[in-house]
Amino acid sequence: MEVRLAARPVGLPTLDHFNIVEVDVPAPVPGQVRVRNLFMSLDPGMLMLIAGRSSLPMPRYEVGEVMYGDALGEVVASADPSLSEGELVVHRFGWREYAVAEASAFRRVDKAAYPSPSMHLGFGLVAYIGLMDAARLQPGDTVFVSSAAGATGSMAGQIARLKGARRVIGSAGSADKVAHLTGKLGFDAAFDYHDGPVLDRLREAAPDGIDVYFDNVGGEQLRAAIEVMKVHGRIAVCGALNRQSTARPDEGPGDLLSVLGKRLTIRGFTLWDHLDRATEFGEQFRDWLREGSIVYDETVISGLESAPQALLDLVRGRHTGKTVVRLRS
Repeated sequence: MEVRLAARPVGLPTLDHFNIVEVDVPAPVPGQVRVRNLFMSLDPGMLMLIAGRSSLPMPRYEVGEVMYGDALGEVVASADPSLSEGELVVHRFGWREYAVAEASAFRRVDKAAYPSPSMHLGFGLVAYIGLMDAARLQPGDTVFVSSAAGATGSMAGQIARLKGARRVIGSAGSADKVAHLTGKLGFDAAFDYHDGPVLDRLREAAPDGIDVYFDNVGGEQLRAAIEVMKVHGRIAVCGALNRQSTARPDEGPGDLLSVLGKRLTIRGFTLWDHLDRATEFGEQFRDWLREGSIVYDETVISGLESAPQALLDLVRGRHTGKTVVRLRS
């Protein structure tokens, strides 16, 4: 079974834009392996690939073709000595139950590294890079994270705290998520961005201003952050949920005079430019998990056939933490 893009949507996709088909799985030829996928990742950026207007450094989804994305699976047949049957691998052949490709397209991972193998698909490294490299987080900083109950935001807020932030503030889309941030995840303050102007809510939460904004949203939240930033504040641009989750996005950062006057730094980043951080982060993340000082928040959806609806629910804010699909064995 695999999921293909059935048509290019105008605006947000519906279930009619996905096609679930049964396919034969070929045996691997020399140099290839066959992998049975166990989990696949869902990511709001997939909507940009569906729309065909992505500025991300990856190809758009093509109509009639199987979609792709991060996945984790088990090698079930190997015609290459570099990978053996039974090994666990991560790769980019999601949205299908089985993947057959060159062995070099798969990366072996440690089965015993995490309590659940799905954690190999987490976005903690993205959050770590955004804070440490793009935003240059310093001990004592006040940090604001938008979409803070999501896969990346939930990690960013906790990592900021563990790295010495003085105060961590998050925004989310419901009262339950706000309670989740300040309760389970340990944020110092949080607000529902539906509860009036974001600028007012952010000023209430950060009366002394913010040093770092970890931006997963753009739009009104980015404009508010710019207004509340301190001089020489730093903004790490990780995502643009405002553009991905609505057909009529609230555009742009607005008047950039505040950026000029405050001498702010706004920096976009991608995971692929900082893969040298992976080992360092992995060691720290495992230590934090063992110590119980970080919470890994995950929503697990069952069955590949449920993945299209789960993606639509994800971008509408109906899940918390990292969203993965557990594929049928």
